[in-house]
Amino acid sequence: MGDPVEIEGGRVWEDQRSAYDAMRARCPVAPVGDSWVLLRHAEVVTAATHPATYSSAVTAHRAIPNSRDGAEHAAYRDIVDRYLTPERVAREEPRCRAVAVDIVDALPRGATVKTIASIGVPFAVRSQSAWLGWPPSLEKELVEWMRDNHTATRSGDRSRTAAVAERFDRMIGALVEARRGAPVTDVTGELMRETVHGRPLTEEEIVSILRNWTAGDLGSLATSVGVVVHFLAATPAVQREVRELVGAGDGPALEAAVEEILRIDDPFVSNRRRATRDVDLGGERIPEGGRVLLNWTAANRDPLVFGDPDRYDPDTNARANLVFGIGPHLCPGRSLTLMELRVVTEELLGRTSWIELARDQPAVRETPPVGGWARVPVVLS
Repeated sequence: MGDPVEIEGGRVWEDQRSAYDAMRARCPVAPVGDSWVLLRHAEVVTAATHPATYSSAVTAHRAIPNSRDGAEHAAYRDIVDRYLTPERVAREEPRCRAVAVDIVDALPRGATVKTIASIGVPFAVRSQSAWLGWPPSLEKELVEWMRDNHTATRSGDRSRTAAVAERFDRMIGALVEARRGAPVTDVTGELMRETVHGRPLTEEEIVSILRNWTAGDLGSLATSVGVVVHFLAATPAVQREVRELVGAGDGPALEAAVEEILRIDDPFVSNRRRATRDVDLGGERIPEGGRVLLNWTAANRDPLVFGDPDRYDPDTNARANLVFGIGPHLCPGRSLTLMELRVVTEELLGRTSWIELARDQPAVRETPPVGGWARVPVVLS
């Protein structure tokens, strides 16, 4: 175990998974500062599936659709879901694959590769930009923004994170403004023509939806690439099994494998909720207005549900897997994200004979509140 670090007013070790496992064993709902952290699968599912009691309206900055509840959430969610149907995701796969091929082919063999910096980040930026119709010239600015946003998040300085968020909104606002009156040629232009409640979306709503699709997803996709590659490199038996899936062209099984790897080492640590009434949960009394944190990482490692949480078992664990959430706020981008991760995994394994962890540079865990890995040095052959 590493030295303790601060997180949400409490103490955890540098290996967050071990810390959360220990916390969950002691207390499934842990009072930490002015919040209640839900660590057990059952309580996380309860909060995620009862939005009338556990509201997503937790800040004055009302992100769309994440911070909305009920009919308001459903109205915006209907818009978002139209862009993430199985048919639209399938149409996007060839462009995503072309991005993955270019990145993998450019990687050195027999030398250390920085997984997140050399694979995860460029893949996230290029694949998401291609989907949204954003110009390649924006890549440098997006990469710099991802770096600064990551640093601000780790700092815990709210004024710093707010400034980085405003910078991103200005970037998106400029893209939207440039498309005013132009023919619809991409997802961004199409979104600008959407309506809600019988009126056109406002620019603030358009920017909020685009922020939801990119600001969080860029970092999440890059981080997920790091988790998947680390797990495959550190677990030879699973790497061999996944290579067989790639060779057989079994896309559904490969996506199930990726989702199970993310369950074991879930980088999407938590989401916030607010109690709308006094409620008893997991032996704790949470007052009306109380801040609740749904700890997905801990819930996905609950031995009451998964037995040995480190056991790789996609078929058995799929039904209870919470990597993409559950309930009305189940991640709408699940299909797109799994397709992207499947494609980059297919191309990485299909164009190499083996991946192993670098012997001279150890992998380094992220520190709270960020999950996953900060650095994953590997050697490809």
